[in-house]
Amino acid sequence: MSNAYLSISRVDMSFQRKGTAANQVLKGIDLDVQRGEFISLIGHSGCGKSTVLNIVAGLLKATSGGVIVDGREVDAPGPDRAVVFQNHSLLPWLTVYQNVEIAVAKIFANSKTAAERKDWILHNLNMVNMSHALHRLPSEISGGMKQRVGIARALAMEPKVLLLDEPFGALDALTRAHLQDEVIRIQGELGNTVMMITHDVDEAVLLSDRVVMMTNGPSATIGQILDIPLPRPRNRIALAENPAYNHCRQEILTFLYEKQRKVEPIAQARQSVSAAGRERREMTA
Repeated sequence: MSNAYLSISRVDMSFQRKGTAANQVLKGIDLDVQRGEFISLIGHSGCGKSTVLNIVAGLLKATSGGVIVDGREVDAPGPDRAVVFQNHSLLPWLTVYQNVEIAVAKIFANSKTAAERKDWILHNLNMVNMSHALHRLPSEISGGMKQRVGIARALAMEPKVLLLDEPFGALDALTRAHLQDEVIRIQGELGNTVMMITHDVDEAVLLSDRVVMMTNGPSATIGQILDIPLPRPRNRIALAENPAYNHCRQEILTFLYEKQRKVEPIAQARQSVSAAGRERREMTA
């Protein structure tokens, strides 16, 4: 039995619409994550990265296999796994403070006093540098600020695992860089266990302890896992000329754009053969 903090074991996932054949999205996903590790999942669109994250979050139930977090099987969503999506998911009628308060009130209603809950909300908003906007509505702040609030809300839940689903994907480059630096700082302070989905190779190398590379679907699986041997804290400017950083970038790019590119013509050929067979059947019908 694995002694990992987060263990994904032999996970398969298929989706099926009524009257159609099952579409296998994931096959044989095995991954052990240690406490305090920062893991990134990377791969081409449609390779099942979000499906893996949603299974860990308890938002989807695997067709077979399972997930264990801190010795407990995941069978539903729970406060031990907080998710930050690309879309900030803030409630538009609540202020910045209230959007964090709603999570804190639910989780700590019986374990913290009202004063302690207030201090905890303010602490987490201060951690993401949003103390100046406590009483603003989401419509009154920028996209990057909304993501900061989403991160604060997730951290305020004190989750065992923080799940990030392309949290910076919709942001401009400068805002994205600032938030990446914030995540580096916060993860260094708190030692969170983090699983992040990204399409950005530089982001994966900058933030991660390991990068998990997914093969193309259907039946996607883990193709390669790369250790990132870069000391923390990390500075993006200093890393730009770091040989280890550039080696890691090259390894991921090679996997994504050389090893996986070979799979695409095979899949396309199979689709062409299948389409030709359908055409012949239709012509002779």
